[in-house]
Amino acid sequence: MFGDQAIAETDSDLTRQHACEPLGERIIVSGRVLDDRGRAVSNTLIEIWQANAAGRYSHSNDQHPAPIDPNFTGCGRTLTDASGNYKFVTIKPGAYPWLNHFNGWRPAHIHFSLFGRAFATRLITQMYFPGDPLFAYDPVFQSVPDESARQRLIANLDLEKTKPEWALGYRFDIVLRGRESTPFETT
Repeated sequence: MFGDQAIAETDSDLTRQHACEPLGERIIVSGRVLDDRGRAVSNTLIEIWQANAAGRYSHSNDQHPAPIDPNFTGCGRTLTDASGNYKFVTIKPGAYPWLNHFNGWRPAHIHFSLFGRAFATRLITQMYFPGDPLFAYDPVFQSVPDESARQRLIANLDLEKTKPEWALGYRFDIVLRGRESTPFETT
């Protein structure tokens, strides 16, 4: 439960939120939320949002001429367990163009929003995928000045979480504070 709303299983499985499966590569994204001492942060609400496999968000402001997938809205949520673990099943998002500079494209990424005990404690970050050739051209990714901090925004392929012939697994741990903290967006 979060507040007075229960979290349904399909809230964290974005591939089962509609009558049919969405198009694209199914993936499993899991990890832990940790404090600066490596201790689990339990009962944290995590929300994600992302573009579909063609790089289009299910939002009226997204006018990119890529196809809309009627079976994918790109939003999910879950709570961390007592050990700080979380898991989402989704599809790998596509890169998409944006108009902040000539021929600008965002690398494939998933937005993460974490809520602590109160909505005033919201943190937002983005998770990227290994080896994306657009990293060097993305001002959002490059806005993190420290290379080691940028690397903490990139998920790791996790073959132990991968389900053969069904979905690749990615691990993305989120550290809230300290020298090894995950970079978060500032408002």
